[in-house]
Formats: sequence, C-alpha cells, structure tokens
Amino acid sequence: MKQGSFIAVEGPIGAGKTTLASMLSEELNIPIIKEIVEANPFLDKFYDNIDEWSFQTEMFFLCNRYKQLEDTRLQYIDLNKPVIADYHIYKNLIFSERTLTGVKRGKYRQIYHLLTDDLPKPNIILYIKADLDTLLQRIKKRGRSFEQTMDTAYLQQLMEDYDAAMTFLAKDDSTTVITIDGNLIDFVENREQFVQIASNVKEFIQ
Repeated sequence: MKQGSFIAVEGPIGAGKTTLASMLSEELNIPIIKEIVEANPFLDKFYDNIDEWSFQTEMFFLCNRYKQLEDTRLQYIDLNKPVIADYHIYKNLIFSERTLTGVKRGKYRQIYHLLTDDLPKPNIILYIKADLDTLLQRIKKRGRSFEQTMDTAYLQQLMEDYDAAMTFLAKDDSTTVITIDGNLIDFVENREQFVQIASNVKEFIQ
C-alpha cells in the first residue's frame, strides 16, 4: 500500500458515503475520518427554511471539516500514513453555492478559500452516483428525521452539482476520480461487488 494515500468517498445525500468508507476502512485496514452531520444544531431549521439558516449551517460544517482535515494532516498525511474520509472538503462549495446568495455567498467563498486552500486534498475520490429514486429510498431507509422533508428538487439539483464538481476535480492531474454506479452496484448487500470496488482502490494505492 502506497504510504500517504488520501481517499475520499463522495456523492449526494443518501448515496452511502459513510457506509462505503467504513467498509473500505475495515477491508484495507486504514483509519477513517467521518464528517459530523447529526451534531450540526442548525440542520432541522435549515431543512425547514433553507434561506434563513443556510449560512449558519454551512459555516458549522466548514469549521468542523477544517479542524478534521488539520488533524488529518498532522496525524496521517505528514506522517505518510494512508487514510480514508467520507467526504471531500470541496463539498462545502457544492452545497453553499446552491444554498447561499449575494453577500453571504461571497463572504462564504472568501472564508472557504482562506481556510482550505492549503489543506491536504484527496488523491483518490470514489464518487457514488445514483438517480433520484435510489437516493430517496436510501434517505428514507436511514431515517434521519431532518432529511425526510427534503425538497426533491433540491436533491435533483444537488445531483447535477455533484456531476459538475467531479468533472472539475478530475481535471487535477494529482486526483483520480472513480465513479461507482449506485443504481447497479449494492456494495452493502453484494459482497462480490464490494470486493471489486476494494480491489480497484488497491490498484491505485499500491
């Protein structure tokens, strides 16, 4: 295994990012960094009124992820130890560009770049891509109360934003994006499909 490999699992809400990252962490015997979701005190209010609570919600996520990635650099990247995360810091821009407008969007962009431009970025991204029906089924199945009233138009737009973001990130020669078809591949129920994903990752990090 190549020392210092930084793997991120990404995809829209409900794609199964944390599940896949956790499974790969165990399979590859590497530590995992999980994003903080339920601890965000603004999420309930955000889904009820996006315009009113978007800035507070996005800033909470940004500050927490900044601290996590600082620790990741010190504990793993600087020591040439491999690590996997269930998010890429770029997701902050994906969400904020959709939820923030005007002055708040401009301020957020400035803060984002100030905090993250010198943070370590994953060199491998596993992008779980799925259609709206698949995502809605998985969101319903995991049962987070604050997600059950989510506007489907918001989720559809988020899917398109993720496609654009992954195309942009793939332009970086130091980043490899591996797309996983979440409609056809069930890495939870189908062991063979998961093993194939793990094998693909190993090829890139060995």
